[in-house]
Amino acid sequence: MQRIFSGVQPTGNLHLGNYLGAIRNWVRLQRDYDCIFCIVDQHAITQWQEPAELRSQTREVTAAFLAAGIDARRHIVFNQSQVPAHAQLAWIFNCVARIGWLNRMTQFKEKAGKDRENASVGLFAYPNLMAADILVYRATHVPVGEDQKQHLELSRDIAQKFNNDFTESIRGHGFNDGLFFPLPEPVITGPATRVMSLRDGTKKMSKSDASDNSRINLTDDADTIAAKIRKAKTDPEPLPSEEKGLEPRPEADNLVGIYAALSGRSKADVLGEFGGGQFSSFKNALVELCVEKLAPIASEMKRLVADPGHVDSILIDGAERAQAIAQETMNATKDIVGFIRRR
Repeated sequence: MQRIFSGVQPTGNLHLGNYLGAIRNWVRLQRDYDCIFCIVDQHAITQWQEPAELRSQTREVTAAFLAAGIDARRHIVFNQSQVPAHAQLAWIFNCVARIGWLNRMTQFKEKAGKDRENASVGLFAYPNLMAADILVYRATHVPVGEDQKQHLELSRDIAQKFNNDFTESIRGHGFNDGLFFPLPEPVITGPATRVMSLRDGTKKMSKSDASDNSRINLTDDADTIAAKIRKAKTDPEPLPSEEKGLEPRPEADNLVGIYAALSGRSKADVLGEFGGGQFSSFKNALVELCVEKLAPIASEMKRLVADPGHVDSILIDGAERAQAIAQETMNATKDIVGFIRRR
């Protein structure tokens, strides 16, 4: 069976970039794969998180998944910390992975900055936990963005080394091909939708931007969405009629890209309709489209977040189903490694 694992940190303020770049694609993948969607709250604490905020944001991300169309009955939605097998397998992978491999991880260098000695051990070792997240379900495919490709390669390296180190034991426990962990493949979902700030078309849309007008949050209502788009930075020239004309105009390129992504059309198609016209008319059309696509998600998220008991029940149910799969992997892994366990 082809199985997808995908995780997202509960960092709150999910925005249009998260939706177009990831969540919308996950909804589509449900048709063709057995999917496990995880809110990776253990990854979130590699840097300080206020406990009450972590709980709130875990529920908000879960609500976003459900509101966007992820089916928690057919697939599995849960938070990572409810399944102990993630941490158990991560320790084994700490003993399989090499220090040199982790030293090459660029995200640690970026997040730790100049004060590396003061960074948490978790921040350094979390790629091993990420590998465990994927491989504890023996997932075959992982949707990844540009910033996660290196971590998926590490997961493949760890799986390969485990298979090589324990080949004889793996065979002895019934895996005749000597392969226990699969080498997970990246899922290519078509051209990436890179959504930029509404205030500066040269910067990615980000939850950490000081200006809330720089992004469209998935919790924004119709009036807020409309106001932000109408305030979005543009230039005085009409929209070009061809894509090449967008190259020196990052704000125009961003807004056209958002319209294209939400409407399922190409930029060339959008310019064929709106090219030569003024931004005011185009923005009105973009407001209508964004409200049509995003306002229902915001409304459903608001309803779900208002009922935390219901959201928690979905996470608990998902965790129980995830644990059943993960425990089977852990039992076999312990046998292969040589641990004695209760039968």
